[in-house]
Amino acid sequence: MVKRPGAKYHKDAMSFPIKICSICGEEFELKPDKPGFANRCPECSTEDASAAPAQRKMDADERKSLKEANEERRRVMRDLLYRKDR
Repeated sequence: MVKRPGAKYHKDAMSFPIKICSICGEEFELKPDKPGFANRCPECSTEDASAAPAQRKMDADERKSLKEANEERRRVMRDLLYRKDR
């Protein structure tokens, strides 16, 4: 492998796209592995991420009714997909 003098690969690298936050209107670079949404700056995304774990937990009755509803929904879809027309 022959090295060329002055060959700098980082010069030709593409920069990250500049986006405008939909919440605060500030410009930010959209980088890979950025938490949150692609149209929000990191500061606005972190506020939204901290609010997500505040979901309330379901009790046993709610889980059971949700499970039964899902089973019924699957059964109906299966019957619609695989029924034989007479």
